Amino acid sequence: MTTQQTPTPSTNGKVYLVGAGPGDPGLITLRGKYLLEHAEVVVYDYLANPKLLSYVPKTAKLIYAGKKGGGLHAFTQQGINQLLVDHAKQGNMVVRLKGGDPFIFGRGAEEIEELVAEGIDFEVVPGVTSATAAATYAGIPITHRDYTASVAFVTGHEDPTKKFSNISWEKLATGAGTIVIYMGIKTLPSITKKLIDHGRSPDTPVAVVRWASTPQQRSVVGTLATIGEVVQKADIKPPALVIVGEVVKLRSTIDWFERRPLFGRRVVVTRTREQASDLVAKLEEFGAECLEYSTIHIEPVDDYAVLDQAIAELGSYDWLLFTSLNAVTYFFKRLYGLGGDSRRLAATKIAVVGRATAEELLKYGVRADLIPEKFTGEGLAEALVKTEVKGSRILLPRALRASEILPEVLADAGAAVTIAPTYRNVPPQGRKQELRDQLESGSVDLITFTSSSTVTNFLTMLDAADSQEMHRLLDKVSIAAIGPITADTVRDHGLKVDIQPDRYTIDDMVQAIVSAYRSKALERAE
Repeated sequence: MTTQQTPTPSTNGKVYLVGAGPGDPGLITLRGKYLLEHAEVVVYDYLANPKLLSYVPKTAKLIYAGKKGGGLHAFTQQGINQLLVDHAKQGNMVVRLKGGDPFIFGRGAEEIEELVAEGIDFEVVPGVTSATAAATYAGIPITHRDYTASVAFVTGHEDPTKKFSNISWEKLATGAGTIVIYMGIKTLPSITKKLIDHGRSPDTPVAVVRWASTPQQRSVVGTLATIGEVVQKADIKPPALVIVGEVVKLRSTIDWFERRPLFGRRVVVTRTREQASDLVAKLEEFGAECLEYSTIHIEPVDDYAVLDQAIAELGSYDWLLFTSLNAVTYFFKRLYGLGGDSRRLAATKIAVVGRATAEELLKYGVRADLIPEKFTGEGLAEALVKTEVKGSRILLPRALRASEILPEVLADAGAAVTIAPTYRNVPPQGRKQELRDQLESGSVDLITFTSSSTVTNFLTMLDAADSQEMHRLLDKVSIAAIGPITADTVRDHGLKVDIQPDRYTIDDMVQAIVSAYRSKALERAE
């Protein structure tokens, strides 16, 4: 088993040039992720996915050093070099996070030369370069035994201070089967002319891929003779790569990334930050771009007197009910805090509202005795009533404010129900204007709601002046609700539910969303 080399202690400054890959944060190397997790200073590029910064310790200093076309630079290259030197000399572990691979048109060598001149230790971690990623994610193999056995990487943006080009266009035009051109959009007309003038057929297939491997990816195809016009008509802007060669013909067969059912769809996820990752990951697997707007922040309650007393008397309860993941988490946190553990539950039967809650319970070594067929509070109440709960003592640790249907049904059936406030839902602050701007721009396709509180808190965050403004902002946005109670809350506010799964789990919700968009795609195709 291999182990990661431990970064140099902070008493000896060191710089790590880390390739961030082409855009998809999942394509960073394990070594790169490890170094980000231990960084003290991170200097990151425009092309490095911001999600990678989630690996960085909260105590680390983040410095944006992005460079865009048109001279829109946060720092000059010399300024970036100096940043690395200065922070390393202060004894920091510095990660220089660069898009793609640091040594393929990334100016990484120039930064290293500066570090060497200053006597600063360094390490370089390769990254997935944009050329191979753009081709792969566009469904284009840059080599193929039936088409070509050679490939060339070329920059379309040479050093403007050079008097002569280092690229032998007369040799390159016919000397490489596939040519991949970095940073070539602005000079595309000149590049295609040079290739044609030096013997490449005007009918040679060409693809241009923008923001490769990300949900914003766009690909267009033409020939050397037409690609300039195609790019202009499609309004393709940097960052983009140009792929020239017969292998482009295979895109119609191999294209996979842009054919995913949710590709190009922007989905608002309203779960808590702690729980959103699972839903986001599942939606992204199908191609969605997820916008996380947490509408719930979970906090402990101010008074645990009822729960503490119930925990002290756990053995006297016949049933312990969990109706959410948060109830499980905060119940056990309190149980452990009082010196107890799962052994205290030995004499008590446990019921949960659904599979996800049962799986959360298993993390504490406890298996649920009852899971209802319908994953709702009403479904749990019906299942419990069938077990003859008359005379039973039932403990229900839950949110400070929650639906009263479950405890009322059980009480009507003759059970003695103890409601123990365990956590509370607090609407998070901030990002209201950002959310409104997204909706105003018409760029949101779908909003997902996983509980009634996500609905009410989302509308509070939206802060519409009246019902008319709310409908204007949400008029063209589809809504997915995880279950009937959540759906009823949506309708209570005068909104329409477009997608609702038959079973009330995250997995089933995602499948329902995918099925809905697949149906729409089929309708458009017909």
